[in-house]
Amino acid sequence: MPAHGPYTCGLDAALDIVGGKWKSLILWALSDRSPLRFGELRREVVGITEKMLIQQLRQLEADGLVHREVYREVPPRVEYSVTEFGRTLTKALAPLGDWGERHMERIANRHETI
Repeated sequence: MPAHGPYTCGLDAALDIVGGKWKSLILWALSDRSPLRFGELRREVVGITEKMLIQQLRQLEADGLVHREVYREVPPRVEYSVTEFGRTLTKALAPLGDWGERHMERIANRHETI
């Protein structure tokens, strides 16, 4: 679970909320095609395990970035969507994603030589 302060700067606070590999990928998937059911989300976030997705969604929900909607029907249905607060973060992540797209080949090549 994230530390949640005290923070030394804004980047420290932001990375506390979205740190790790999966949270930003989950938010990215939800911002593109929200709302998504659990199975749909798992297919969108390639490589994540069911256990990790559950854990990360709980943290994102606790931090107010993701909303979990439970529909009381048979069979039960649960959908996940990005909150307004979460949208502000995905907008902030967009330039980082653009940077990654521009430099993906260089980054991949660097990792192959290590």
